[in-house]
Parts: sequence; C-alpha cells; structure tokens
Amino acid sequence: MKHSFLLLLLLTTTLPFISSEHWCYQSQDECEEQCYGPSKWHTVYAKCGGNKQAPINIVTKKTESNPKLKPFTFEGYDRAQDVLVKNNGHSVETALPPGVRITGAGLADAYKALQFHLHWGSDGQAGSEHTIDGERYPMELHIVHLKEQYHREEEAVNDAVGFAVLGFLFEESGEDNPSYKGLIDALGRISHYGFNTTVKDLRLDDLIPKQEDLARYYRYEGSLTTPGCNEAVVWTLFEKPIPLSRAQLTAFSQKLFFNTGKPMERIFRPVQQAHGRTVYRSSSSSVLASTAVLSASIISTLGFWSFQFLDLTR
Repeated sequence: MKHSFLLLLLLTTTLPFISSEHWCYQSQDECEEQCYGPSKWHTVYAKCGGNKQAPINIVTKKTESNPKLKPFTFEGYDRAQDVLVKNNGHSVETALPPGVRITGAGLADAYKALQFHLHWGSDGQAGSEHTIDGERYPMELHIVHLKEQYHREEEAVNDAVGFAVLGFLFEESGEDNPSYKGLIDALGRISHYGFNTTVKDLRLDDLIPKQEDLARYYRYEGSLTTPGCNEAVVWTLFEKPIPLSRAQLTAFSQKLFFNTGKPMERIFRPVQQAHGRTVYRSSSSSVLASTAVLSASIISTLGFWSFQFLDLTR
C-alpha cells in the first residue's frame, strides 16, 4: 500500500509538467525551467523516439523516382474564404473550412484540409524544419490534411497514413509577396498566446507556388513534427520555394510571442535520422533531372564539335 501511495504521489506531481503546455522548442529550453525541448521530447512522449520521425534532411541524389507520384488534384484551394488565425503558443495556426481537399499524387485516399501553420527561425534566418542537401531555408509552411474517413485527428494518429501534410519551403526575395499581406498584417493582432483574428478572402492557391510548379516534389513516410510525434503522416515536400521579402520573413519572429512573453523564434524541430527510409521524387522531378542531364550532354557535345571544326579550319 505504501508503495502504491508513493507511485500515485509521483504521478500526480509529475503529470502537470508533461502536458502539451510544457513541450517547447530549443529557443525556449535554453532559458526556461521545466520546459521539454526537442532533445527531451522522447523522454515524455515515447513516439518522439521512433524510427520514422520527421522532419528529415532530403539528400536529393539518394531519392528514387516513383512513376506513381503524379500531380495532385486540389479542391477548394482556389476558393476565397474568411479564415480564423490564432497564436496557439507554438506557432501561428489557421483553421481551414470544409470543402478543401486533395487527391491523387500517389495517395490511396482523399484527404480533407484541417489547418496550416508555419515554422521559422529568427529575424528571417534559417528556420525550416526540412532541409535539402543540408540546407535549411528561412521558413516552412505545413498544410495539414486528415484522411477523409476520419472525423477527428485522434482517430488518425494510429494510422500510418492518417495524415497527409504538404510542406513548402520559403526563400528570400527582393520584393514583397502581395499574396501574404493579409496574413502578415494579421500577425500584429495575434501577438500573444490565445489571441485570434480573421483574415478575409484568403485563397490557399495564392499562398503556394503556381500549379505548374506543384508537380515536382519529394515523398516519404514520417511523423507529426510536434509531440506526440505520431508516425502517421504521408509527407510531401515541394521543390519550388515560395518567395517572401526579408521584411516579410522577419515579421513572424518580431510580431509573435510565446506565452512567456519571449519572441516566438526558432520554432522548428531539428532533422531526424532517416533510419533507412526511402525518399521518393515525383515523376516530373525525374523527367526534369533527366532533361537537365541531357541538355548538359548536348551542350558538351556541341562544344566539342565546335572546337574540332575551328581546329580544322585553321
């Protein structure tokens, strides 16, 4: 009985410190107590120590072409809608209305959009979750979709393909991206945890690359990138980056704050080990790579024969 009481006491005194409110990013773990940063997530959330975790570093020369990875079919992405945007304490999150879905692209099922959120660094510096050949980009957008047969996220976390997340990387541009004006303007209205606002007439189509650029992407099996890190995600990371100006990239870490009042910066999980997983590239990516090789070969050959012709005419 004494041992049972001690166990109960231990659980009741430790459980409040391992709730979702107490996991954090490295930028918080460096200066706060009782805050579980990414390197400690697995000690509280066992699945965060699994072998199919995300994000990862994508080594392009090791990717394999998959002819089944055709272009997506996007539904509702072109519809202008008023959306709720909030500071959820870990990022800016936008709830998406019904009727937005994706099919095709090698997915066995249809997936309905739930929300999108972003990950960024500090003042426009490197802050993406995924890296490409070791390069970290300034920011990353995740559009989270749930397998259509499920009604709640909790139903999908034990399904290896319960979620389909579309990832988009950002690059710095010399000018503002007007499509992001509404979202960035809203940041000042949700500076602190729990604040929310509405962005009018938002189109997902406007936030992501043009349709012709969405056929080139990478695909792998992974996890959610925040606790509990359930390995339930079909990941798609697109090749074409989204351009934002330096001022726009900087706005996210300057206007948003954690619930502690500290700037919301460096909110990304470090890359995880691939553990032998294969990363596939879409058929369009493969064709483009082959075309590039072919072009280089043609140019090289033309250069060689031009040199021989000039040599003969001397």
